[in-house]
Amino acid sequence: MRVDSQPGAPSRAVIGVAIAALMAIWAINFLVVKVGLRHLPVLTFASFRIVTAGVFMVLITPAVARLPMFGVRRNPFRVTGRDLRTFAYLGFFGVAVNQFCFTAGLRYTNVTHSSIIVGLAPIYTLTLAVLFGIEELSWRKASGMSLAFAGVAILASGAGMNHRSPTLLGDAITMCGSLGFSVYVVLGKRVAGKYDAVTMSLWNFVFGALVVLPIAVQQARAAGFPGFGAMGWQAWLCIAYTGLFSSTLAYLFYYWLLRYLEASQLAAFSYVLPVSASGLSIVFLGERGTWIELVGALMALAGLYWIEAGREARRAESVSLEVGAENRAR
Repeated sequence: MRVDSQPGAPSRAVIGVAIAALMAIWAINFLVVKVGLRHLPVLTFASFRIVTAGVFMVLITPAVARLPMFGVRRNPFRVTGRDLRTFAYLGFFGVAVNQFCFTAGLRYTNVTHSSIIVGLAPIYTLTLAVLFGIEELSWRKASGMSLAFAGVAILASGAGMNHRSPTLLGDAITMCGSLGFSVYVVLGKRVAGKYDAVTMSLWNFVFGALVVLPIAVQQARAAGFPGFGAMGWQAWLCIAYTGLFSSTLAYLFYYWLLRYLEASQLAAFSYVLPVSASGLSIVFLGERGTWIELVGALMALAGLYWIEAGREARRAESVSLEVGAENRAR
């Protein structure tokens, strides 16, 4: 693991602990959402968690913006109308679509399927980047994407499901959420250098919350005051965890890590998430898979590895050529 040698950069140990904490938060999030859906209707849980995340982000921003680790140079609340338009579509795709579909998808599918589909986000991002003309389609990328999508297809059919299967529906909804996040990443590349992590996270979550607020209000009115009292502490705990930890704090940590690691290094930890989330679901939820689902999962991850390994090889070759040119110049 390479850590950028910039002034004030944390040690490798600190970076390692931060990555481990981030992966743990997101792995546990699969279980928390699954448990939360046992206590709440899917529309209630999905909308409440996003609105809660938006509220949390507004509340913690003044304190977080003062932390030197995030490098905030201006007041995150002071933005222009053009900035707000940018944050509106980023919040729609990156928060509203991504987190709503992720939550709704877990209502119908299991943790293993969901974690594999979510873990393949770099594949969806690459596909969109090729379609938008941001990246070129090479043989290695095409073969890797084909292998990954074939693995997802096998994974989805592993339990002998037909087109009316609830699990297949859950997989499709989950993939829509991952595609939403991939659209957010591709569109966000154009403005990534303009805003700091705190400002981006603040307004993305605010607009994401505004998109689903009508659904949350309708669900709250339908439940009424007695319904809120009957929700139980488990439901409120799940909403709090998904809103504070797996949404706001996790996103802030992710952007902080990107200051010291390359995006491809963080993407490599996509392999850890499905394994850890599936292991937790077996231990705590009693979920079990089939051999054909395992084969599909391995194929999907192999496709992701094939593409990411190619990126690393090209990057290493480029660095080697630059070093060689510098040595010859000397």
